[in-house]
Amino acid sequence: MTPSRRWTWALVAAPVAALAMISIVVGPAGLPWGTAIRDILSGHDSVPALILLEIRLPRALLGAVVGAALGMAGAAMQGLLRNPLAEPGVLGVSACAAFGAVIAFYSGLVRLFPGALPIAAILGALLGTAALFAWAGRGATVATLLLVGVAINALAGAATAFGLALSPNPYAFYEVMFWLMGSLADRSLDHVAIALPCVALGAVPLLLMRRRLDGLSLGEETALALGIVPSAVARWIGLGTALAVGGAVAVSGVIGFVGLMAPHAIRPFVGYRPGATLIASAGAGAALTLAADIAVRLLPTGRELQLGVMTALLGAPFLGWLAVRRRSNGAAGTSWL
Repeated sequence: MTPSRRWTWALVAAPVAALAMISIVVGPAGLPWGTAIRDILSGHDSVPALILLEIRLPRALLGAVVGAALGMAGAAMQGLLRNPLAEPGVLGVSACAAFGAVIAFYSGLVRLFPGALPIAAILGALLGTAALFAWAGRGATVATLLLVGVAINALAGAATAFGLALSPNPYAFYEVMFWLMGSLADRSLDHVAIALPCVALGAVPLLLMRRRLDGLSLGEETALALGIVPSAVARWIGLGTALAVGGAVAVSGVIGFVGLMAPHAIRPFVGYRPGATLIASAGAGAALTLAADIAVRLLPTGRELQLGVMTALLGAPFLGWLAVRRRSNGAAGTSWL
């Protein structure tokens, strides 16, 4: 590992560790740390020990896992499509995963089989990714893929809204609506056990494709000359994204803009190489998600904001900044990826 890469990883890992500790500390009730840790080590199920193990720790772990999944998937999508606006939310992967999860909710599968939720979310993400590449066609341009992604995103959102509108139970309607806005509140270690294997499995094909992503950044003709098959890379990236994002959405709901912002935050530190961005973007995504989750608990709003609302409030100005940057770089004739 080169010194510059070690420095970059340290730059990302330090904020993640610090924010995870802050996430464990922050909460509506004070937590006597000495008592909690002592009771955990002694096996005593006291209130402080339960708060730490059942509420604070799972929330911090999920923030890191979900953010890492979204950050890495966003970096992979941006590298594959060679477009800085590509990310799972824009391309419809997150919306399809959410639609699959909503089907599991309304069909009652969640009550019959606890694993139905992540399976349905992953299947939804897989079908959405497959539809993206099939609809765009072989040899589709980046613009075509983005247009098809927006269409799939709209269709999945409309199908979800249609299902909600037909819901005979208003309580189930509100429950799913709040879930769709994204949150890490009231999650347990069981949710961590659901998300972590899915994200880890999804990370494997994404990381295996990192050198091929570097080759694709040189253009498809150059990549083919190097023995890289773009369609095969797209399939592996699609599979990894579906697994990682599906597992994340299954436990947190839809959290937008993390997959868009994280790669941009880290790309200047890794020499703008798509392959080198993956792991660093996972760390940046974890840090962004943890920071946003801490913010929703600290805001004096009376009740806790949904995490997806906070990331949208951060992401919208970020898109405006990208538009200004693109205009400036376009005038100078330089690339902004």
